Amino acid sequence: MNRNLWLLAICQGLFLTNNVTFIAINGLVGLGIAPRGWMATLPVMGYVVGGALTTGLVARTQQRFGRRGSFQIGLAVALCSALLCAYAAMTKNFWLLCFATVVAGYYNANANLYRFAAAELAAPEWREKAVSLVMAGGLIGAVAGPNLASATRELFAVPFAGAYIALAAVALLSMAVMRFIDFPAPPTRQQALGGRPLFEIMRQPVFIVAAAAGALGFGVMNLLMAATPIAMQICSLPFSDAALVLEWHVIGMFAPGFFTGHLIRRFGALPVMGVGLALNLGCIAVALSGVELHHFLVALCLLGVGWNFLFTGSTTLSLTAYTAEERDRAQGALNFCVFATLALTSFASGVLVTTQGWQLLNYGSLVPVVLTGAALLWLAQRRRRSAAV
Repeated sequence: MNRNLWLLAICQGLFLTNNVTFIAINGLVGLGIAPRGWMATLPVMGYVVGGALTTGLVARTQQRFGRRGSFQIGLAVALCSALLCAYAAMTKNFWLLCFATVVAGYYNANANLYRFAAAELAAPEWREKAVSLVMAGGLIGAVAGPNLASATRELFAVPFAGAYIALAAVALLSMAVMRFIDFPAPPTRQQALGGRPLFEIMRQPVFIVAAAAGALGFGVMNLLMAATPIAMQICSLPFSDAALVLEWHVIGMFAPGFFTGHLIRRFGALPVMGVGLALNLGCIAVALSGVELHHFLVALCLLGVGWNFLFTGSTTLSLTAYTAEERDRAQGALNFCVFATLALTSFASGVLVTTQGWQLLNYGSLVPVVLTGAALLWLAQRRRRSAAV
């Protein structure tokens, strides 16, 4: 861990503070001002739809302004969109809130490249550990996000308006930290236009599995996490309990970052991703066993650790699928797959939890888990056949 990696880990933590706070409050703010109850998670969905819609734009700004310039643009968008969310909450304008979260999606898409930038700040033989350790910076968000939402809930007359104001301050802090990170020089325009066409990159089995596992693993996590505050409110559990569950969920997401890279180097990405898949199944089993606080707490903690193994593994796996010249277009495609899946699961979580209930939502999450397992087995079999030749 060099100075640049430590600073990037802090930025990752501040990014996750924004994400966790958004997840904790957007559905509840939406539930209070939405025209229909099933629309409650549309602001959560807007955040990831905005990410999906701007992945191409982010790739171009990364190419044009480099890592630090593009990341700073993303943070400026985060600042403005947080203030717009606060105004929408204060005026009870549901559609303005949705628009503001769509705009914030640009920051989401931009900051999701921190994990790839981490690999560029370390020697090639330490890329797995660099990715894993920078992602561990999300522990800042695990603690700060739920507590920030709780502490600022009643700051103004309108619930959670103060949380959005606080997120604007978080964006300013992250901009200050980002100024001191020295990123490698970006590829020249001629280099960036070189390499293989995107379709050829995406046809590789390793890219297909990395994209599928990353997107579906993130989708399952988002499906259950986005619905949890609403499900707990329906079960008459206080918001303080929901904040506690989200805090330990995000700790589960990022605490393993201190050793996931070591596990991947020792056992390989696919076995670690397989363990992550098993933890997802454990989460669903616990969630289906009851709706008391401890059921939500244990289920979401298992979900977080499972996500870490799947997402860190898929990110590491994807690094072997493209060259430096192909970086921006390949990473843009990977992010689009993630955000498109997140958009679908964000909408589905709100609809299912408010119309069909928490149990059906968990049963439905088995579908992407099974698909992810099939993808991992497919790539493992291909590699065994190749090794046997």
